[in-house]
Amino acid sequence: MQYAAYKKISCKFASKKQKRHLQLSHADIERLSRLLRGARKVGIVSHTHPDGDAVGSSAALCAFLQESLGKTDVKVVLPDSPSATLRFLLRGGRTIIASDSPEEAREWLLSSDVLVLIDANLPRRTEQLEKFLVESKAEKILIDHHVGPDRETFGTVFSETEISSACELLYWILLEMPETGGEASCLPASAATALMAGMTTDTNNFANSVFPSTLQMASALLAAGVDRDFLLDRIYNCYRENRVRAMGYLQSERLHITPSGAAFMVATRDIVERFDIREGETEGLVNVPLAIEKVKISLFLKEDDGYFRVSIRSKEGWSARNLAQLHFHGGGHEKASGGRLFFPEDIAGPGEAEAFLEKVCEDYLK
Repeated sequence: MQYAAYKKISCKFASKKQKRHLQLSHADIERLSRLLRGARKVGIVSHTHPDGDAVGSSAALCAFLQESLGKTDVKVVLPDSPSATLRFLLRGGRTIIASDSPEEAREWLLSSDVLVLIDANLPRRTEQLEKFLVESKAEKILIDHHVGPDRETFGTVFSETEISSACELLYWILLEMPETGGEASCLPASAATALMAGMTTDTNNFANSVFPSTLQMASALLAAGVDRDFLLDRIYNCYRENRVRAMGYLQSERLHITPSGAAFMVATRDIVERFDIREGETEGLVNVPLAIEKVKISLFLKEDDGYFRVSIRSKEGWSARNLAQLHFHGGGHEKASGGRLFFPEDIAGPGEAEAFLEKVCEDYLK
């Protein structure tokens, strides 16, 4: 196949420090197209506790492979189930949840001839799927927007940190494919919807990590017919009453603000059980304290088995990523990161979390 007709797409990124262009490699695009076209069986994998970007990018790629390339043996393999508000993006019968069907997930990864890891920079972010992802003899492709991509495990790597989301990166990649001819209107409708959904959630509905290219993407998808009002309603207005009550309680009773400007909330197991908090129902809570003028950095901790899951957000001039790397075994983006706090390795037990956060944040913000 000849690729001379490829339309060169340049995505502009601007910041206070630099202006540059994202240039997608034609060699990488050709290799990606060749691998996907020749694949018999494809597995699309993303990180544990999949968020909107993970679900949206996985679902979009799956739809493209099915509807644009005519592939039938394609499945999204997720370590665990996404929140109820995101499941509408996943196509019936095309998703394997490893926590529910571990043997099916293992078999699919080991028997696929192409595997795509999306919205995750390292195989370990897939937790129980890591072993099979690494051991598989499949051709491996990485599509991600986090720092530190694994270039040894993956033969083809698309990595860009100065971009809103994995969904946005995938969007520009798909526009380089011959099947779209550079036109968003040539994407399958379900793929376009999933891409818009994931980009919307990862930018906190255009509140952070927004670049000129992000708005170009959004505009093109709207012009192509994506119903953004429908998406916003499904993503943000379909929660249970328990979620609203839990969010109110955590903000009114569990919000602590240090003198130096760190805010944190801790949802211990008793709170999780009291409000029956389910996966994804605290999404976005960590952003709320940033509305307070003196708050520079915000943390939200939710207790899991033997550790706290940690979400960190920060304002301009303060690095959430550095804090995650220094104290929470994590990382991510400059102003939106995450990690874990283990007990008894890091703290003696859940009851020590607030004192630990007080000290760590005060030291960090000095």
